[in-house]
Amino acid sequence: MARILLHTLVFAPDGVSTAYLMNDIARQLNRLGHSVTVLTTTPHYNLDESTLRRQPLERVWPGLLYKSRFDGIAVWHVKMPAKGQRTTGRFLDFMRFHAVSLLAGLMVTERFDIVIAPSPPLTIGVISWLMAMRYKAPSVYNVQEIYPDFAINQGMLDSPAMIRLMRGIEQLVYKKSAFIVPISEWFARTIKERGVPREKLVVIPNFVDTELYRPMPRRNAFSEKHGLNDDFVVLYGGNIGLSQDWESLLFAARELDSLPIKFVIVGDGARGQWLKDEISKLAVKNVLLLGYHSREQMPLINASSDIGTIPMKATTTSDTFPSKIYTIMACAKPAIVSADEDSELSHIIHESRCGRVVPPDDPRAYTDAVLSAYEQREALPAEGENGRAYVDRRYSKEAIAEQYDELVRRAVA
Repeated sequence: MARILLHTLVFAPDGVSTAYLMNDIARQLNRLGHSVTVLTTTPHYNLDESTLRRQPLERVWPGLLYKSRFDGIAVWHVKMPAKGQRTTGRFLDFMRFHAVSLLAGLMVTERFDIVIAPSPPLTIGVISWLMAMRYKAPSVYNVQEIYPDFAINQGMLDSPAMIRLMRGIEQLVYKKSAFIVPISEWFARTIKERGVPREKLVVIPNFVDTELYRPMPRRNAFSEKHGLNDDFVVLYGGNIGLSQDWESLLFAARELDSLPIKFVIVGDGARGQWLKDEISKLAVKNVLLLGYHSREQMPLINASSDIGTIPMKATTTSDTFPSKIYTIMACAKPAIVSADEDSELSHIIHESRCGRVVPPDDPRAYTDAVLSAYEQREALPAEGENGRAYVDRRYSKEAIAEQYDELVRRAVA
């Protein structure tokens, strides 16, 4: 069995979707007999105090490095300030994370046979390769989002000089990594077009905990508490970020405010305050903002809805993939998504027959889809069952863990 170093920007006790994914990958690889060590940051997205009490952080290098245990797995945490909207400050945070994690990987962590590093950020692939060189170990770059494409398409990166630099770093990561692991065939196709040999690409999709995320009664304690029992509830649960098309959702809410339709948004993020201000400015009465809730609460929250939604902006689904679609499907709920036509998200909805796809940045089409779902609400449970059956077959954590196990054995060999 292999000694694995998982180098990731987020991990428990942070409460964000990518952290939950990395938690499960580490746990499953450990269960399969590998020795897993995690090198990550201190919680800086969503800090759940109860989770932190169960996984306390112990200082190792005061102000720089901490250590904890997660289900028997050693976790090293580089100090990271809380995520905000400060672009320059965030860049400096990443630089410190890279510098300290490189030192920790070389000086503190135990010997390892392989490094697995998920994006973002893109530059984590460089640091992981440098750490791997110490033991002549392979480094594996897991592509959760295609960078720098995502940053360019979202307007976060527009300097020609910086774009050239990031393109150069992208090529370096692809060249030095033993394997590239995109989460979809769509991502693999894009990366292959950039000169990466097909034999170096191993597609392993993300997964969902089908035991945690499961069908539950529509009427429950959460729906009762928030007055959701008598409305048709359209739910978004996740990061309130730059890649979501909130303008279309607000447009639909205003257009449909004469009907018993309520839009419920559970989460927080970079555009959280903006969204709150827009709801107030537009006097939208049928949008309910409920803030961050822990992962353990999400199955009941999903159950309190009639349909889930993932409204994405144009081009975003070509360089990122919202894995929350798996949790919606696992809870046997249909979905309305805004997605580029030639994208994995669109493909999954069509293939599973679990919902509706509309063009991104099209408020009228999005509104019509919500109205259509409301008018055909008797058919929605069957669509939800289609989704549940689809993830059971393809995206359970046990099935995906076997693919990672095979990759680790192949890379180490």
